[in-house]
Amino acid sequence: MAPGSDDAAETEQRPLVLERVEKEPARGWRSAASTRLRKHCSCTSQKAKSQILGFVPILKWLPRYQLREWLLGDAMSGLIVGILLVPQSIAYSLLASQDPIYGLYTSFFTSIIYAIFGTSRHISAGVFGVLCLLVGQVVDRELALAGYITEGGDGIGGNDSALLLAGLGNGTAAAGCDKSCYAITVGATVTFTAGVYQVLMGVFQVGFVSVYLSDSLLSGFATGASLTIFTSQFKYLLGLKIPRPQGWFVLFKTWRSLLVNLGNTNVCDLVTSLVCLLVLIPVKELNNRFKAKLKAPIPFELFVVIIATLASHFGHFNTDFGSDVSGDIPTGFLPPQLPMWALIPNVAVDAFSIAIVGFAITVSLSEMFAKKHGYAVDANQEMYAIGLCNILPSFFRCFTSSAALTKTLVKESTGCQTQVSGLVSALVLLLVLLVIAPLFYSLQKCVLAVIILVNLRGALAKFLDVPAMWRVNRVDASIWLITMATSALVNTELGLLVGVLVSALCVLGRTQQARVLELGRAPTGEHYEDASSYRGLRTHPDVAVFRFEAPIYYANQSMFRKSLYKRVGLDPVKEKTQLMKFKKKQQQREEGGVPNGKSGETGGEGQKHDEVEAEGTVTLMLDHKPRLLRSLVIDCSAVLFLDTAGVNALKEVRKDYAELGVTVVLAQCSTSVLDSLQRGGYCPVSGGENRIAFFSIADAVHHVQSLGAPNGGHGSE
Repeated sequence: MAPGSDDAAETEQRPLVLERVEKEPARGWRSAASTRLRKHCSCTSQKAKSQILGFVPILKWLPRYQLREWLLGDAMSGLIVGILLVPQSIAYSLLASQDPIYGLYTSFFTSIIYAIFGTSRHISAGVFGVLCLLVGQVVDRELALAGYITEGGDGIGGNDSALLLAGLGNGTAAAGCDKSCYAITVGATVTFTAGVYQVLMGVFQVGFVSVYLSDSLLSGFATGASLTIFTSQFKYLLGLKIPRPQGWFVLFKTWRSLLVNLGNTNVCDLVTSLVCLLVLIPVKELNNRFKAKLKAPIPFELFVVIIATLASHFGHFNTDFGSDVSGDIPTGFLPPQLPMWALIPNVAVDAFSIAIVGFAITVSLSEMFAKKHGYAVDANQEMYAIGLCNILPSFFRCFTSSAALTKTLVKESTGCQTQVSGLVSALVLLLVLLVIAPLFYSLQKCVLAVIILVNLRGALAKFLDVPAMWRVNRVDASIWLITMATSALVNTELGLLVGVLVSALCVLGRTQQARVLELGRAPTGEHYEDASSYRGLRTHPDVAVFRFEAPIYYANQSMFRKSLYKRVGLDPVKEKTQLMKFKKKQQQREEGGVPNGKSGETGGEGQKHDEVEAEGTVTLMLDHKPRLLRSLVIDCSAVLFLDTAGVNALKEVRKDYAELGVTVVLAQCSTSVLDSLQRGGYCPVSGGENRIAFFSIADAVHHVQSLGAPNGGHGSE
């Protein structure tokens, strides 16, 4: 092969041409609606069976239950989780501002309903601290509005309450209803409303919203809420009877109330709290350290509850020392009761945020364990499941529930295989509700607060991971910190909203900070990469290749043009302005008799060099080296989509450079980008010398070089 034949081969190489598959013509809305109706409204026996099995998953997996292989693990995990649920359900009732019995009701009904409708094999559904806190805030607010909570923290009597509520227009619903009755009525109404939201989201197939709640956002929100929970329990540790603050900056208000009332500390509650903390913290750490060797975690919480209850009963802590105890816990079940319909408008906004949090926690945990154990979960069915876990129990005076990480981890580690373990846990709770519950009468509330604090260790330990999070990804760490700080210091519900907005702004900000990179060709082959990141890449003398690393749309189209012009080193708008000034000056001098050869230079302010030559090329000074620019190739491989503004931006770039004699072509466009270009009138994208889109950068470079070759014409269009 003769010298120089490589260049000739490159020039003569024909670009890759692919034929697009013709798309079916768009159907009218009537045809589309008719097809959709036939698809979703037609009913066959097979389709009906599939729908029923999909909506009630237990009918699918229970007949295939492997009794010998799975029963022992399910029975063991269900028994252990059921034992752990007893003290935790009673304790978390404090967070929701409810009597202890309602926490047991919630865990019992939720365990059964999720086993029937849920798609995860390992999730433990029931009381969850963050949701209990959110429900408790709404309950306390409504109690204060109804007059049950006064400024001093004492509730008014039942008869006075009924008269007050009658004056407020709620007399029929609340007649004869004391503070405890009204609190669970509010809690059940919030739970019903949240469940309706979740079921509606399942009906409209919006389970995909879970992908917008990142792990850093959920973790930051949970940690911030845990700080609020941590603070809210100190009044029980100290035996103080102070109302829960409302509104914003609850954390600061709570600490202020604690410091102001510190002199009223109940010594009996304080001593009991310290003793329980000194016992539970070390033994919980031992449980975690030796969990690999233990077949099941030792239920130290239950042991502490039993011992503390016996000590309080025989020591007369309530009567002799004024210690606050759980009080009467009735056996059996109360008859179902409808929510208070008139209260729904007051709690609708709160219920929506509670519904989102409950669903997000449930789906994220179910997907995490499904991925770990190699099976699939349905996000929309999870929405139905957790929605029904709230709607149905709300008629039995339960409060909002979701999946809970701690109990799910215990469930998994103790051999759980299916949701039969949830049914076993429900049997344990049923035994407590029918027989054992009244024995917890003398259990001090400070002991329940200690159980809550000890279970917050995992969430609060996230603060130790912040430096590592910052090193790995500063954006995710910032989202975590902002969400956590807002949830803890300002308002819990606001923290979730702020976290979502910050996450969206971070995604938007990344497209605003996208870089335009100049690409160079590898010494061997036709591969192009960032010239500033790799050594030995070669650039073409008359063709510049650049890549934009983001979609081009309305929010960043102006930034795209500016950054491209700056990176190329040639701003066509400024060049045209300078050229017009030069021509005007030249015309004035010609009219004044000045020879053309002394007409002056065209250099303008802020331009490295701009000399328009007769051949229609522009000489640039890039990196202090003269360079003759004839063509520009834009690599669109990182452009995920274009909107109308993006297409117009590419049109302007092409038009502006064409006026300077510089050809602009695109390379490596996705099919969606090509479709947007065609719809936006950026044609022709294929065909002959006017072709402006190529499947590879090499094809684009060969094409524009052939246009500038001898007898091949120039790059101007």
